[in-house]
Amino acid sequence: MKNRHSFSEKSLFIGVALAGLIAGALLISSFIGIGGNSLLCSRIGGLANNYSPAMSIQLEAIRHYATSRVVPQQSLAEVTVSFDVLKTLAPCNFLVFGLGHDSLMWTSLNPRGTTVFLEEDPKWVQTVLKDAPYLRAHNVQYRTQLSQADDLLSSYRKEPLCSPSNAFLRGNTQCRLALDKLPDEVYETEWDLIMIDAPRGYSAQFPGRMAAIFSAAVMGRNRKRSGVTHVFLHDVDRRVEKVFAEEFLCRKNLVKAEGRLWHFELPSAVNATVAGNNAVSFC
Repeated sequence: MKNRHSFSEKSLFIGVALAGLIAGALLISSFIGIGGNSLLCSRIGGLANNYSPAMSIQLEAIRHYATSRVVPQQSLAEVTVSFDVLKTLAPCNFLVFGLGHDSLMWTSLNPRGTTVFLEEDPKWVQTVLKDAPYLRAHNVQYRTQLSQADDLLSSYRKEPLCSPSNAFLRGNTQCRLALDKLPDEVYETEWDLIMIDAPRGYSAQFPGRMAAIFSAAVMGRNRKRSGVTHVFLHDVDRRVEKVFAEEFLCRKNLVKAEGRLWHFELPSAVNATVAGNNAVSFC
């Protein structure tokens, strides 16, 4: 009973803290104006009539996390790492591997931006969208299993279309690590932030995050716009996540570690400083 009580108190604290983060984002976006409405105007002109879609989602997120004991998997400290980047870049393009209790939060923290979720379980997509139809989520299929991780890591360099100089994603059936059948909008958008908190990677039969990590690295390298691609990888306490991050996202690009979360800043291949070996190695 004591542990359950402590967990409930912790969950409530995290929920209220997350609501505070979102409220802060709402305040900032209100002052700069969303859809032509400022915070002052929304107060004077009538709250309900002046809420933009982005502000409505933020308010729903505040209500949800302030009243729910079901909180995101990430700790408050881990969430804050991504939040600090979003404060600087939003509105931006934010791709999230995984759909769950944190999805409403991520969407609300990127007002006026594009936030897209990729989820392996089609039934879970339907369940979440039933309660939150304004989320942009897609079901995706993976070609890998966690049990194949070691083989994938040792053999990918033998496939030319897995090499950093040749790798691409859409239609790349030759490279088993490439996510080759994602929705078109994923391929056609340059992502400023990529969060990898899925697919499941805690049992041998699940897809594991090998392909998500590889594909995020390819997206970052192929970036055409200025700036870096921010990649946040969760559960780095697990061997596969850690090994694949070091292989494809690179230790030299790691800018922050908090709890089980690593934050990387990936330069595009155009801006990369690696000269001699970048044709055969991502790092």
